[in-house]
Amino acid sequence: MVLAQFCFMVEGIHLSMKQAPLQINSKKRVYEFWNETTCGTQYSDKDKFTKPYFEDIENYRYSVEPQIFSFAQFTRFYGKKVLEVGIGAGTDFLQWIRAGAKAYGIDLTPEAIRHIEKRLEVYHLKAEEIKVADSESIPYEDNTFDLVYSWGVIHHTPDTRKALREIVRVIRPGGMGKIMVYHKHSLSAFYLWLRKAFFAFRPWKTFSWCLYHYQENIGTKAFTIKEIRTMLKDFPVANVQIRSHITYCDTLEYHNRMLARRMGEILSYIFSNARVGWFLTIQFEKEKA
Repeated sequence: MVLAQFCFMVEGIHLSMKQAPLQINSKKRVYEFWNETTCGTQYSDKDKFTKPYFEDIENYRYSVEPQIFSFAQFTRFYGKKVLEVGIGAGTDFLQWIRAGAKAYGIDLTPEAIRHIEKRLEVYHLKAEEIKVADSESIPYEDNTFDLVYSWGVIHHTPDTRKALREIVRVIRPGGMGKIMVYHKHSLSAFYLWLRKAFFAFRPWKTFSWCLYHYQENIGTKAFTIKEIRTMLKDFPVANVQIRSHITYCDTLEYHNRMLARRMGEILSYIFSNARVGWFLTIQFEKEKA
């Protein structure tokens, strides 16, 4: 709990200081960032849109994010109507189709849609529908889906609360939402603050400021468990389960220095029960009318 308390203390001190407010993120900048490099595609050097290219992307994703399988539970949604918000390169989207779900997918960028179209061709699979669309304005009627799934997406959009409201809106009563967002009070966010604030001689900068400016696209956010619960109170949901997961970003497995990896391993072990993991998974049911 010590690290978690430290994270809260640092953020509390920052909030008491006078800092310029974060700029309102531009949807255009989010679009440009992800349209240039679809999420996960940088981990393959194979010819684009070939089967080896897609296999590389899939192998890498599930080797570093094994939490996806236990959270998504793809095979439990056979025959169900599933919407994935933010399909990216389509790796999880393929699992819904392979599991027999009636799979619909949206993404902000045409490049992501192009990836999944090519991927479906390569694997001889068929989706119900895929289209370019904004998570803040989902183009489906109320109460449409048995499940809406979104992994690591809505923390990138400017109005995450609006995206969450849209997700709840299109779930049918009794249906389920499964979402992952980044966790502000995590080891990963703490490391970023050390690099970009503390060791950069500007320790007054907040975790939020560091994430906004240095975590993937400009404007990326992360949330605390309390913040997510507060948002969900305004929506017709029940049986809310929120959990943080220690990830390769917390253990520093990706780091090229042995000392850093060892430090990440030790801290992750020490604080493994302190809810300081980088992935924050959120599961809920939509209330029945």
